[in-house]
Amino acid sequence: MTEQANGTSHLEGRVVAITGAGGGFGELIAGLAAGRGARVVVADIDADGAARVAQAIQDQGGEAEAVAVDVRDLASMQAMVSRAVERFGGIDVLVNNAGIMPLAFLADHAQAYEAWERCIDINFKGVLNGICAVHDQMIEQGRGHIVNISSIYANAGTAGSGVYSATKAAVAVLSDSLRVESQGKIKVTIVRPTGVLGTGLASGVVNPAASIGITGQNAAQYMERVMAFLSGGLDEPLADVDSTAYWAITPDVVAREVVHAIDQPWGVSIGDVTIRAAGEDYVL
Repeated sequence: MTEQANGTSHLEGRVVAITGAGGGFGELIAGLAAGRGARVVVADIDADGAARVAQAIQDQGGEAEAVAVDVRDLASMQAMVSRAVERFGGIDVLVNNAGIMPLAFLADHAQAYEAWERCIDINFKGVLNGICAVHDQMIEQGRGHIVNISSIYANAGTAGSGVYSATKAAVAVLSDSLRVESQGKIKVTIVRPTGVLGTGLASGVVNPAASIGITGQNAAQYMERVMAFLSGGLDEPLADVDSTAYWAITPDVVAREVVHAIDQPWGVSIGDVTIRAAGEDYVL
């Protein structure tokens, strides 16, 4: 039996499917869930990445199935759920994690529009497809849990994040609607991470200046600290997770909180989780 510091893991034997699990947050969530005894469906548009993560879990003695999936396509998501049921007999948890972050000002529309369309398709339509694909299976089972990754960018519209913020706000509203409609049948968790360096999301930014909306009056200080972080020279209090000055949470911190939310008794639902560094420069 897999154990946690505070007792037996509730994830033991549960089937957990994670989109975008071929790297980043998703890979970390998959590994942590498997470590607590979950049987994991590693879903990603990158088939090689999914296979690598699933193999790593199996090498550690866990159970995992790699599935190539495009969250923008409902049929692809339905096939992923069918594969989970075929392999493991059901699906207890779906983590809608896949997402991109093409920050840009609305004035950048000529350069950003294609990326924005993809953002809407992945960040919002992908979550809707996940819900639709798994809903009937969970209702038939009599229980289930859907975790949707939103963002602190969902908290307000800011300069430079209009489309991205809109998709993440839509995810939060959709999640609330699902909770109201399925209460007592499907648990729903919204996760709102702060800005997290090291996830790869920044690679999708169209205009780097568009980060100003989330940093506001702290923009200059933020950029100085980003450069220090990237060069490995961040001051000790800012890099010390036990300091209230701690500046930038790492991807593993967010992954642990997601797994904490799903590693609960069926009767306990952690509904809305915001994860921040105590000393961060973000103003949302």
